[in-house]
Amino acid sequence: MSRVRADEEEYWHSSKFRAFTFDDEDDELSQLKESKRAVNSLRDIVDDDDDDLERVSWSGEPVGSISWSIKETASGSTSSLDGRDTSPQKGSSSYAALPKQASSYSLSSLFKGRNKLPSFQSLSDALTDTGVKNYAPELRRPKAEYKDYSSDWSPKDTVRRMQRGKVCSLERFRSLQDKLVLLDEAVAGHDGNVITAVLIFLKRTLRREILFRELEVRQVALCHLIHFLRETGEQKFLLDLLRFLDRTEEVALSQYREHLNIQDVEKRREFLKGCIGLPFSAEDTSHIQDHYTLLERQIIIEANDRHLEMAGQSELFRKYPRKASILNMPLVTTLFYSCFYHYTEAEGMFSSPTNLKKTFKIPDKQYVLTALAARAKLRAWGDVDALLTTKNWLGYTKKKAPIGFHRVVEILQRNNAPVQVLQEYVRLVEDVETRLNLATKYKCHDVVIETYRDLKDRIQLTAYKCKVERGSAEEEKINSILSN
Repeated sequence: MSRVRADEEEYWHSSKFRAFTFDDEDDELSQLKESKRAVNSLRDIVDDDDDDLERVSWSGEPVGSISWSIKETASGSTSSLDGRDTSPQKGSSSYAALPKQASSYSLSSLFKGRNKLPSFQSLSDALTDTGVKNYAPELRRPKAEYKDYSSDWSPKDTVRRMQRGKVCSLERFRSLQDKLVLLDEAVAGHDGNVITAVLIFLKRTLRREILFRELEVRQVALCHLIHFLRETGEQKFLLDLLRFLDRTEEVALSQYREHLNIQDVEKRREFLKGCIGLPFSAEDTSHIQDHYTLLERQIIIEANDRHLEMAGQSELFRKYPRKASILNMPLVTTLFYSCFYHYTEAEGMFSSPTNLKKTFKIPDKQYVLTALAARAKLRAWGDVDALLTTKNWLGYTKKKAPIGFHRVVEILQRNNAPVQVLQEYVRLVEDVETRLNLATKYKCHDVVIETYRDLKDRIQLTAYKCKVERGSAEEEKINSILSN
């Protein structure tokens, strides 16, 4: 017990502080020196293995952070300047540790466009170097910019800002009522881009049934969405929308458009065959049927002609090789191909032009125009004459052109028809002025002379005499008419 009491007395009468004396060396300066010596000795111990520890600067910020790396450039240049003088300084023996070599890689040097410091900076350069502020990244946006994202804009203000090209977040419109008001404001603004942007937002955030029901009473927005879905190729979403709206014909047409994405010919033929039973209108159903029939004919013609071309049995294919396949070509192109390679075939053949005309009910005007272009390209003038010759019920023949003889002349001249052939059809042009213009343009002298003779226009005939060669048959013909 006495021992315990003695310890208590010693505790209450003891003190960590000693009285002040002038000779006392444990003052504040000596404490500071000892603490710095401890830090320097600790740094010497830890330097060899500092990769495993978090290095902290005197400012208390971790080394490698953005703020530390910006300050590191200025402080590093100063320390490198001190490192040049290796002699101990007066009154600073406690700081005699050799300085470490400044790191040649720092974030601040990257900001200033330097990969490696070529030399140490001088003290004046370090103090006057303001490039760090210019090249350092902006770590925080100005408060004014946050107004575009965080302010509580109304639907009307949001639409106006979108029309001006401002960035606006639509995610804050969470309720159905707010979204519909936003859509109505976009439609009222008459800006297609804003309407489409709002529709994309609604399409992403609303269920399909709700979106379809609301768009049913908003026809402008509905048209925008349908056009957008067709442009982006979202076929399934579009079909669901059209079925909800009970637009059966548009559903059928949208499904029919899918044949454009089918490359294989046989698969496309089967797809078109299945499209015939879709709920099209009467007119559209006939078009789908014709499309299927045409593709079926093209497959047959292509297979036969490829065999003839490879076998070399046809002189026409050897003289005029095919430039492309006939598959998936339009009806007019198929007719031209048939008139070019299969003009003389019987009507019972699938490749016969008359068979195509009868099957697809091609009008006479279209048929004559296409056949004339094909036969004139082959310079088959006999076929051209037979094409334009008709017989009446008494057996008399005459020339007839559903497209007009002026167009016949233009087609023949485009295919380098001889003057004798051109003159024959220029004479058949009924309008006198058009006939004279064509005859003068294509140098059909006989037609010009005969027309002026029929008009009894002596002045024009005399003037035209200067345009023909001297001593030619045309000049003699003009002189004979003028002297009679």
